[in-house]
Amino acid sequence: MIIAQQKPIKDIAAMISDCKKVLLVGCAGCVTVCLAGGEKETEVLASSLRIMRKIENNPLETVTYTATRQCDPEYVAMIDSYTKDVDAIISLACGVGVQYLAERFTDKWVVPALDTKFIGGSTVHGNWEEKCGLCGECILHRTGGICPIIRCSKSILNGPCGGSQYGKCEISKDVDCAWQLIYDRMKALGKLDKL
Repeated sequence: MIIAQQKPIKDIAAMISDCKKVLLVGCAGCVTVCLAGGEKETEVLASSLRIMRKIENNPLETVTYTATRQCDPEYVAMIDSYTKDVDAIISLACGVGVQYLAERFTDKWVVPALDTKFIGGSTVHGNWEEKCGLCGECILHRTGGICPIIRCSKSILNGPCGGSQYGKCEISKDVDCAWQLIYDRMKALGKLDKL
């Protein structure tokens, strides 16, 4: 899943400072799950921007829509009718969604409300851990399902560095050495010969 977080509101406001009416487009995909860009977050951001601009005596009109996915052209096409008289589109999606909107609505200023952080999964509700570096050549079958590119602080692919001690990474005693985890997993599976 793609993990993202909302940019500071002052940064978003600065991107649309000369706009009178904006469309905020949420995404019901990954960013809904990580609580960054779903319908609720889209409505809250729209309200916050309106309040901010009202305080500045520079009113802002907002329209909101949450697409099923912004990374799919058929769902982006459903936004067409909402874009007619807006000065800008604020995307609450990953960078892929922002680009899909910009490609479709070439006459509109499209800005990101989120920072795409990484691909990962949930460890506990609201806490995310990076798991995949999108390297394009997955080697998890050789490392027991543990990605050394992401899990090793040096992204070493041929075994541990000389700095690990007692199964911990040299960067912190709280960080497990990825290669120790890989070794332990492969040993438990009886697959050390595959390393």
